[in-house]
Amino acid sequence: MSHSIYGIDLAKHSFSIHGEDHQGKVLIHKTITRSKVLETFANIPPAIIGMEACGASHYWARELAKLGHTPKIMASKYVAPFRTGAKNDLNDAFAICTAVIRPSTRFVRIKSADQQAILLLHRARDHWVHERTALLNQIRAMLAEFGIIAPKGRHALQTAIPEALEDGDNPLPDLARAIISDCFGHLLILNQRIADQEQCFDMLVSRSRQAKKIMKVAGIGPITATAVIASIGKGEQFDKGRDFAAWLGLVPSQYSTGGKPRLGRITKKGDRYLRTLLVHGARAVIASLGDKTDRLSLWCKSLVERRGFKRAIVALAAKNARIIWSLLRNDTEYQTI
Repeated sequence: MSHSIYGIDLAKHSFSIHGEDHQGKVLIHKTITRSKVLETFANIPPAIIGMEACGASHYWARELAKLGHTPKIMASKYVAPFRTGAKNDLNDAFAICTAVIRPSTRFVRIKSADQQAILLLHRARDHWVHERTALLNQIRAMLAEFGIIAPKGRHALQTAIPEALEDGDNPLPDLARAIISDCFGHLLILNQRIADQEQCFDMLVSRSRQAKKIMKVAGIGPITATAVIASIGKGEQFDKGRDFAAWLGLVPSQYSTGGKPRLGRITKKGDRYLRTLLVHGARAVIASLGDKTDRLSLWCKSLVERRGFKRAIVALAAKNARIIWSLLRNDTEYQTI
């Protein structure tokens, strides 16, 4: 017997639901409160339930799966073409119900609670790194207001700040000295928090065979390894390595017509955080090639000569993405040549 189809428009307090059976008969079309969502679906036979990817969508998908349903998460771009009438929650639920059964719709793999917890660790660290950068720039500007030009680089600046605070001969007023001292104290706290989180990444890697495996790839460290595994698991949602690279936005954009393919810059679609980690790792590898003569180094050197430094970085990042997918999907070991 065919499953009925439901679309649910997620929100904080009010949830709109539209449901149809396999013949198109409307089963439900109403808005309920958050507290009644699970109660409502607990009294419904196993069904396919579509929802847009958003905050808490993975939580609701896990909870609905416990009730025997088949939840499916999709990007909002797959829903918009099926919305009819005005933009409101019930119309959104109807559009979701329609989009979830379309063969061209692509779905987001549901993450476990542990995967989301690891990604929270990444998001917190990323926020603190950005906050540290902003704070360093602010302190640099504060010192410049009084004619004290700090050296370039984070470590050099962190060394120069206490020296400037302790120098009684510089033109810093007492009030400015106190404010910069407070900022420097906050900077030290941020440094400690970031260092503590990096130890957490090392601990996670020590417990993960998959993470240890992909860290053998050049340019992949504990942060990138844990982020990839928490984001895609074993990579089963991708048919091939290029699909993973495309999901990361590391493949050329295409504008083709009349049988003439035209390739442009990389799309930069998908997970920006993962793409950034892979690109930074590739940059570190290419910047340290030196006199290395292994196969990968020679390939990178040739690419730099032919296409330039920046294009070589992106090419290596895309190559690493495909290698990582193959290692995870096929459960193989990375072998250097």
